[in-house]
This record gives sequence, structure tokens and C-alpha cells, in this order.
Amino acid sequence: MTSKIIKGIAGFYYCVGDEGVVYECKAKGVFRNEKMKPLVGDDVEIVILDAENHKGNIVEILPRRNELVRPNVANVDGALVIFAVKQPEPNLNLLDRFLIMMEQRDLPCAICFNKEDMITEAEKKQLASVYGGTDYPIFHTSARNRSGVEELVEFMRGKTWVVAGPSGVGKSSLINCLQDHTVVLTGEISHRNERGKHTTRHSEIYPVDSNTYIMDTPGFTSLDVFSVEKESLRFYYPEFDAYEGTCRYVGCTHIHEPGCSVQEAVAAGKINQIRYENYRIIFQELMNKRRY
Repeated sequence: MTSKIIKGIAGFYYCVGDEGVVYECKAKGVFRNEKMKPLVGDDVEIVILDAENHKGNIVEILPRRNELVRPNVANVDGALVIFAVKQPEPNLNLLDRFLIMMEQRDLPCAICFNKEDMITEAEKKQLASVYGGTDYPIFHTSARNRSGVEELVEFMRGKTWVVAGPSGVGKSSLINCLQDHTVVLTGEISHRNERGKHTTRHSEIYPVDSNTYIMDTPGFTSLDVFSVEKESLRFYYPEFDAYEGTCRYVGCTHIHEPGCSVQEAVAAGKINQIRYENYRIIFQELMNKRRY
């Protein structure tokens, strides 16, 4: 029977098939001999040993479309980067870092601004306009009143998505909304630091429907963009692409060079000023990192 591994804990793998039944499985020793470990997200063939108690064995790992190293998961189609519009206030520099991290992993990205019930329509449009030139799909949702959830589900349909974002933005509450029942425990936000109490300790996939999955993982809670060379940072800002090769100098970093098409586009309002300032801040960090 073909199944998908949705969770792995202490040598046990929990696999769900088309009928929605979850089987607790062990992996055959042959995988250890071949130094191949089953991963959350793997499509596998299982043999049912005890149908009544939902026990089985994994006998084959089907070919992977991709594999991420940190977190170590497989068959991810895209990343849903979730930030709140209030409580906590959105840190757009941090959001840009999440987007860069996903670009580094060659994952298509979508941006979800949660808690939309806390801001006005004008504020929503202003926030979305920051990323208007990036081609990232943008969604506004509220886990509290379920607004925007159906539109997001339709966008996600037929794929496996990993969620990323800081604590307290409502990731777990939103995952709950995307399903028919609550499967993730959530906690209140600490009023002292506005950070969520819920912490994901292992990677786990939640079925949204028969062929749509969303993955909550601890691997995307910390950021490191310092593996990016400062000269390559510009390639992680999609709105710069249209100006590549049009600057006066070859290899222009879009920071200080005269005749820079990107800087001219920023001055003309064609590239968002906030995005560009975030680019400059990260570029400077990468330059300082190299010095020391």
C-alpha cells in the first residue's frame, strides 16, 4: 500500500494512505544497511501487519522529488512564509531573510499575512505593496474568523507545503484552520515578549485533503543567510531581475555604484524602498561577516 510519512519519532514512522488511516510503522533493516533513512514527506510502500491496531512495516521508499538537509524532510513543493500583521508587528527585514532562505533551497514561496482582522483594508494594501514587485503570491488570512482560508487552501491544492515564520504569528492556529479538525496544540502569546508558547519539536505533516499537505517543522525557526556571498545577494531579490545587466558596471551590487539601474528604479518608485533598504542592511552584514 502506498502511503506518505507524516511524522517520525524514535524509530517509528506514522504513514497515511489515501483512505486517511494512519499506520504506525517500522522501517526494514535493509534501509539501515543501505544507509538510507526514511524522511518525513517520503512516499513509501508499506505492508500492513495488524489492520485493527494500524501497525505496519515500510518496505520501500519511493523516489524523492527533492530532499532538504535542514530540516531533513523530503518531497516539499513550496514554502508558505507566515507573518502576523499585528501582535507581533511584522518585521519585514526578518521576512526578507525567510524568503532568501527559501530561495537558497530552491523552494517556490508564497507569503501569508495572518491576523488580518486586526488591520484595515488600507493597511493591508500598503503591506502587500511592499512585495508587489516580487511575484510572490500574497494571502491575507485570519485564523480567528477563518477569513482567507478557503482561498489559501485552493492555492495549496495538490502539493506539499512547508510553513516558516517567527513565533507568535499563528502558524499552528492557521494549520488547524486548514483541516477539518485540530491536530496541533497551540498556546497563548506571552504578553511580555509577544512570542508564541507553542514550539514545534519535530517535523510533522498534516493532511489538508487527500493530496494536499502542510508541514510544520522546527528547522525553519532560526535563520542564517551568511552562506550567501554578498555579490550574489541581489539574485535573491526578484524585483531586481528586470534590471540585471542594465547598470553601467558589470556585476553592479546596487549599493554604491554610479549609473545603477536598481537605485534609479528605487528613486522612481518602481522598486519598493523598504525592500531595498532591507537589501542594503543584509548586504552590509554579509560584508562585515567577511571582514571578520
